[in-house]
Amino acid sequence: MNDSAGRSGSYKWIALVNTTLGILMASINSSILIIALPVIFDGLKVNPLEPGQTGLLLWVLLGFNVATTVLLVTFGRLSDIFGRVRLYNMGFLVFTIGSVLCAITWGTGLSGEIQLIVFRVVQGIGGAFLFANSAAILTDAFPENQRGLALGLNQIAAIGGSVVGLVVGGLLAATGDWRYVFLVNVPVGLFGTIWGYFALKEVSSPEQHQKLDVLGNLTLGLGILGIMMGLTYGIMPYGGHTMGWTSPTVIGSLVVGVVMLILFVVVESRVPQPLFHLYLFRSRAFTAGNIASFMSALARGGLQFMLIIWLQGIYLPLHGVSFAHTPLIAGIYTIPQMVGFLLAGPISGYLSDKFGARAFATGGLLLAALGFACLETLPSNFNHWLFWLYIFLIGAGMGLFSSPNSAAIMNAVPAKYRGVASGMRATFMNAGMMMSMGIFFSLVIAGLAGTLPTAMYQGLVQHQVPTQTAQAVAGTPPTASLFAALLGYNPLESMLGPKVLNALPANQAHTLTGKEFFPNLISGPFHHGLELAFGISIILLVIGAVASFFRGQRFVYHEEEEQSSSPVH
Repeated sequence: MNDSAGRSGSYKWIALVNTTLGILMASINSSILIIALPVIFDGLKVNPLEPGQTGLLLWVLLGFNVATTVLLVTFGRLSDIFGRVRLYNMGFLVFTIGSVLCAITWGTGLSGEIQLIVFRVVQGIGGAFLFANSAAILTDAFPENQRGLALGLNQIAAIGGSVVGLVVGGLLAATGDWRYVFLVNVPVGLFGTIWGYFALKEVSSPEQHQKLDVLGNLTLGLGILGIMMGLTYGIMPYGGHTMGWTSPTVIGSLVVGVVMLILFVVVESRVPQPLFHLYLFRSRAFTAGNIASFMSALARGGLQFMLIIWLQGIYLPLHGVSFAHTPLIAGIYTIPQMVGFLLAGPISGYLSDKFGARAFATGGLLLAALGFACLETLPSNFNHWLFWLYIFLIGAGMGLFSSPNSAAIMNAVPAKYRGVASGMRATFMNAGMMMSMGIFFSLVIAGLAGTLPTAMYQGLVQHQVPTQTAQAVAGTPPTASLFAALLGYNPLESMLGPKVLNALPANQAHTLTGKEFFPNLISGPFHHGLELAFGISIILLVIGAVASFFRGQRFVYHEEEEQSSSPVH
């Protein structure tokens, strides 16, 4: 199918709807577990506060994202060689198979957790095929004066899906059966796979004479994996330390990751057919767009986790919502962020096709920074209308930014490199989001470590818990308290144990294990760490806005430029 045929008639709209469906499904699954975790752990018969459970919990949450991030560029390059539509359709199929496997997880306890982690990685592999190819397929299918709108709608699915996932996760968790969280993907995945197989066509000819850069793939994959492993285990307790940043495993993982990425750059500058075309960074539009995308992801990636902890573990229980209902209500509370994104995304994408990306993308990041600044002023016991307004501003800012920025990045590259460019763009975004989680969690855990042990000790003693027991419970790593808040329940029943609780007066035991004592205890320390995290986000968004401003005027790469000059402008 030639380029002009791909951009005529109804095909471009078929490509838009199918790829948007695929990206929406994959994005929803990057966040759907955040709220559904309590039901999942209950179904697997797991106590998340038992020793060693924190790491497994993180991998259940993040296994999908890690697999996707590690494989994006590789799959983008493979699509340039073997065909974008072919590998995109494979992604739909693999993702659907992974969803079925997750839903039929047969083990319980540790074996069930490990099975679920492995099957989530299978989902992530399918998601990587979808993320790596959707933008390239759309750039092939749409003419340059409509790409902003098309990629904008696609980006709404990519980023808005992570917010939708919270709501969907809450709704499905309310059914009480955790398997629905994964089964919901199956009919959508089957429909998308079959439809894509019959309806999508290869517009650009695959570069089948090209060879895969094996050494580049290896060094990039190991580099990203090393950094992701280090960030994941860095927020876990180590020895007598609150977090694991001094752990040899964490330090080793980060060092190996950095060394591998340095080697990757060296390899890519020397091999004849590189995986990662470094010369693309000589394009100001491509470089500035990716820097801005990375900074925005770094600023907001951990936001969903923090909002859910704030809502599910603290705010809602203190306002009379039972722990059983907090997942659904917490998901509903995040809807204004999604609404802001849905309203701003298509408009900015459409207008950027006419006026360029710079004003909309830069303004969007600054609007999101304003939203974070407003969130920082909210007290723990906030007015929900103000909360909804502020997260609406963040969503609208991200919507204004994402659509024009994605179109500008994809417009800046030659057609034959759109697959790898799409993978590079998605890698920067996913890596930023993963790193953001490490930053947010580290700052909040540091805030908890400073004041929570004393507050917990004093609170327990005031309710007649023996001094020795109170000291032991107060010495529990704050990571456990943070994840208990994320899961939306009071961990003191597990921490104190039935022997201690039965020895207390009934009214004291009831207070300690009720829905208000623990949220009240953690509220102040958590909010202190949250303010630090929001402050960092504001700085990162401003840096991203500066990069976006210096992207230059509207630029579209034309194939004849490849013969006359490198894409520098």
